[in-house]
Amino acid sequence: MAKKDEYERRTEELLKPITDELGFEIVDVEYVKEGTDYYLRSYIDKEGGITVDDCEIVSRRLEKLLDENDLIPDAYILEVSSPGLGRQLKKDRDFVRETGRMVDVKLFKAEDKVKEFSGILKSFDADTFTITTDKGDVVTDRSNVAKISLSLDF
Repeated sequence: MAKKDEYERRTEELLKPITDELGFEIVDVEYVKEGTDYYLRSYIDKEGGITVDDCEIVSRRLEKLLDENDLIPDAYILEVSSPGLGRQLKKDRDFVRETGRMVDVKLFKAEDKVKEFSGILKSFDADTFTITTDKGDVVTDRSNVAKISLSLDF
């Protein structure tokens, strides 16, 4: 398992009891390098939306656990935030929650000369997504989806 994946997995394990206790949901955890800096980002949510105060509470508690467990030996910046309105959907639980909602899809390789489109997330399985567009249902392989996110066009 890559160092990045291990950091994300272990951070999520430390974060889960905190979010469970507060009634929040872990949307995603990512460890990324941007420029010369590393970032450990945790995205959380709750019914009605996350506040800045919610993020601060979780950040302080998570920071303490990360330090106690000496999880990441390298210097990094810890961020805890809301996933935002146009959140990227990554996990099956995201797709379950957002089925029936408008999404924006970007493909790695164009299909029928189209590389980006929007529509309603109708269904998904292990191999495909079905998106209802104004031209009908589009079924595309999950392996060809570069990014799928909630649409900001309501």
